Amino acid sequence: MFTDKVVLITGASSGIGAACALAFAKSSATLSLVGRNLDNLSKIGKLCEKLNHIKPLLIVADVTSDTDLDKIVEDTANKFGKIDVLINNAGINSVPETHSSAETYDRVMATNVRATYLLTTKATPYLLKTKGNVVNISSILSNKPLPIMTPYCMSKAAIDMLTKCTALQLGPRGVRVNAVNPGPVKTEMFKRGGMSETNCDRMFAGIEMSAPLKKTTKGEDVAELVMFLASDRATCITGSCYVIDCGLMLGDADNL
Repeated sequence: MFTDKVVLITGASSGIGAACALAFAKSSATLSLVGRNLDNLSKIGKLCEKLNHIKPLLIVADVTSDTDLDKIVEDTANKFGKIDVLINNAGINSVPETHSSAETYDRVMATNVRATYLLTTKATPYLLKTKGNVVNISSILSNKPLPIMTPYCMSKAAIDMLTKCTALQLGPRGVRVNAVNPGPVKTEMFKRGGMSETNCDRMFAGIEMSAPLKKTTKGEDVAELVMFLASDRATCITGSCYVIDCGLMLGDADNL
């Protein structure tokens, strides 16, 4: 499906980004994988190469650095000559015990919003040449307020609007832009954000009980939706934000 397509994925060393990398590798994509942890990134890179026998480009970078954002785009273009798909997945969360500090807020917004905006802008000249597309990883919390995660909720609301504005701007020039809005996915993000393992397990158990489908979304599920939106099967879809949450946003079916 993605033979001869160059797919650039940020946050590819773990979680949803890693799942996307493996899914695109299975579909014969040529990959440029970005992450902060070289060991984890190398592991994912090797798994991808086993799947499609194409060695991915591994870029160790911090998306909050403007210099690194330039490096991501330039290294990908220099290596492969083009960019067909950009997956803006890199993101962080913070679950503080007290109200978020300015430092926490700035870190979340810099990673989740500013980096996505700037990387998309820097990649746009290449996407215009290939009539490519962008898929942003958002969240159901863009529409569902959760006070303990206020900065994260704000950042994902911004991603949804960025998706729509960019789709409107680039659509007439042949570039599609969409977002995927997962419910909670079992990744390391919550623990990295400050949540204990016990509280994390408790949260996911509660989610499984509340979701109409009685399960939680997996990274692989999200990756399948991302691949669909990035593929030629979705040529008439742009500016859309696709929820994938096992029905969690609908409410608890047991309370009907």
